[in-house]
Amino acid sequence: MKGVLHVAPLAVLVLAGPAMGQDAADFFRQNCVSCHTIGGGRLSGPDLKNVTQRQDRAWLVQFIQNPQAAMDRGDPIALRLREEARGVVMPRIVGMDQARAEALLNMIDAESKLEKSQFVGLQISDQPFTPADIAQGRRIFTGDRPLAGGGPACISCHTIRGLGGLGGGFLAPDLTKVFERMGSRASLASWLLAPATPGMQATFRQRAFTSEEILPLVALFEDTGRGGGQDARVGNFVFLLFGLGGAAAALVAFGFAWRWRFKAVRAPMVEAGRRVRGLV
Repeated sequence: MKGVLHVAPLAVLVLAGPAMGQDAADFFRQNCVSCHTIGGGRLSGPDLKNVTQRQDRAWLVQFIQNPQAAMDRGDPIALRLREEARGVVMPRIVGMDQARAEALLNMIDAESKLEKSQFVGLQISDQPFTPADIAQGRRIFTGDRPLAGGGPACISCHTIRGLGGLGGGFLAPDLTKVFERMGSRASLASWLLAPATPGMQATFRQRAFTSEEILPLVALFEDTGRGGGQDARVGNFVFLLFGLGGAAAALVAFGFAWRWRFKAVRAPMVEAGRRVRGLV
């Protein structure tokens, strides 16, 4: 592959025990690295290096505990952050309280003083992906190449444009334009490294993507996102047509079965009754 994916030494998703038993670094690694770095540049969320020097600490503690509440009350800083994140709102994290928020800020302060934080994030080459990279990503997405960690294939829950037939799964969002939504290779790769949604966390917490799997998937999503056209959700219409066609075929089959039942059961009974009455 032309693109090279470098993973910060400890920037991997791990399970370090119950949330309340984790230290701040483990908690940050599990819940924050998909959107933030410390000294590695912006992802979907801002780079947190020296964040306590840029923003009031008391405000940060309150915001970290409930970002949506800050949006709802019209906090100008929170609204600006949402605008800079292209509409993405930081979710309320399970297990987050004032003590946890204070511990995270202390950890960020300490990491900010290092020459290179362990949370500097993923560094991906900006060289163009090759057709082989994209093809490999498609094989990973469809499950033709099983995931090293044993996780389910993307197609089990997601779909993208160009899969053919009925497409992929519709349980989770269409990923045709996920690259556009994430905004960059680094943002998308970081999200895949440590998925932020509850469903993805539960599925991949102990079966994380490897760097050899993340890069081809980024190549695939970049290709589908920049290919133009509609999302793969147009496959819903095809699925509806198949459903209606199947229902019609079933009704026709039941109709023939019922007619056969009339001829095979009721007609002989009527004929026998007529014989008994001497009508035949």
